[in-house]
Parts: sequence; structure tokens; C-alpha cells
Amino acid sequence: MGLFDSLFRSSEILGIAEETLEFALEASEDAHPNEYMGFLRGTEASDLGLDRDGLVITDVLVIPGTTSNPVSATVKTNMIPNDRSAIGSVHSHPNGVLQPSAEDLATFTRGDVHIILGAPYRRTDWQAFDEEGQRRSLEVIDVALPEGEEFFHFDQADLDEQSGGTAHLDDAEFDARMGDRQ
Repeated sequence: MGLFDSLFRSSEILGIAEETLEFALEASEDAHPNEYMGFLRGTEASDLGLDRDGLVITDVLVIPGTTSNPVSATVKTNMIPNDRSAIGSVHSHPNGVLQPSAEDLATFTRGDVHIILGAPYRRTDWQAFDEEGQRRSLEVIDVALPEGEEFFHFDQADLDEQSGGTAHLDDAEFDARMGDRQ
């Protein structure tokens, strides 16, 4: 999505891709008994082959340096990319309670939808909220995510691109990239 598209996209969030919800539930279960936390990104529904206007949550971005324990997850805010496709957050409650805490509400400032996943992390163990902590409906959409993109993976080069730095390349990677320019 280009800058023009991200500035003028529809702001309505239609739902979450089934594959994305499954990923978040599995990641939460893997992190248990500690909390899991990530940020949500969306893709225009039309880019996913849907004949609807709005966004579908398709991506979970885990921030490097996030620390967690059984009652909280802490994100290094300076590591969060300034990303126009960010539309909310997702985190788990290992105790299974599907209500935002006061601490959760303080973090609901980035985006329009915030998902809490509760133990035991079954398909029904989640709830979506708006930025004020009010329950909101969120459709699970069975849609094929675009092929050729790795929605749930990023590497040091991606982080450096977001931060304006340069990637740390080993000699083989450097030679391969320089060979492409010759």
C-alpha cells in the first residue's frame, strides 16, 4: 500500500482474517503463562478480493524487546514503527478474563480495535474492544491472504527500514546485495 493509499483508505474495520486470528490464538497459547502482545495491521478488503469497502485485519506485528509476565506485557514504545497501516492491538489474558483492565485502557490509544485473547485460547476465547474499552463486534472473515508476502515475519532489515537505519549484514549477505548492483 502506497502513501497515497494509506492516507485515503477507508477507516471502517470490517473484521479479522481467520488465519490472523488463528495465529494470534496460537501465539498466545505459546506465550502462556505469560501475556502475549502485538499490534494489528489491516489490508483493504478490495485488495483481498472482497467486494466491500473497508479494512480487514491481516497482520500481527510483534515488537522486538517486548517483555511479558503472567499479568502484563511491556512494549518498548521507541521500537513501534510509525505505521499508517496500524489499526490496533492484540494481547492475551492468561487468566482468561475477556475484559480490559485500567492498564489495558491506557494502551488502547493506538488504533480503533483492540483484541483480548483469553486462556485456554480456543476460537471462542477472544473479544474485540474500541479505544474506550467498549465491546465491539468483529467478524471473522475467511479470506486468502496474499501469497508471496510473509505477514507474520520481519527481520532486522525490516526494523532498520522502519527506523531509518541500515541493516547489519554478514559478509555473504553484503556480497550478494552488492553483486545485484554490479
